[in-house]
Amino acid sequence: MERDFQETVIEINRISKKTKGGNQIRFSALVVVGDKKGGVGVGLSKAPNVVSAIRKAITQARKNMVKIPLKGTTIPFSVRVKYGAARVMLKPARPGSGVVAGGPLRAVFESAGVKDIVAKILGTNNKTSNLYATIEAVRMLNGLLEVQKEVVL
Repeated sequence: MERDFQETVIEINRISKKTKGGNQIRFSALVVVGDKKGGVGVGLSKAPNVVSAIRKAITQARKNMVKIPLKGTTIPFSVRVKYGAARVMLKPARPGSGVVAGGPLRAVFESAGVKDIVAKILGTNNKTSNLYATIEAVRMLNGLLEVQKEVVL
């Protein structure tokens, strides 16, 4: 049974490497994959042509999917994460406010199916670092939710 995924290409980079025989040109693709039910994954891959790089990145993103915990149409609580030079802040939003996020973060939450959230990039402008920081923030949300469940029990 194949699940229906929304695939968003965030960035395509041309990579050139000097070799004895001349320049070796490759492409890297950064892709976000989501199932519109809270699951989201990020993939970064390199290949000799763009189509292969995108295909490999999608495969990698599907393997590394995480579940975004939802409370209604938003996340349960606020979180700030530092991942390398990237700093990301995620906050719950009132119903009807929509996805208030910039660039790559917007793609993550729209492909995951989050309806209301406020997200802010505080550190670097590097899309790859910001996406990995966002995934780390989602993992932290999952961990905090587990701790909250243990405290309640």
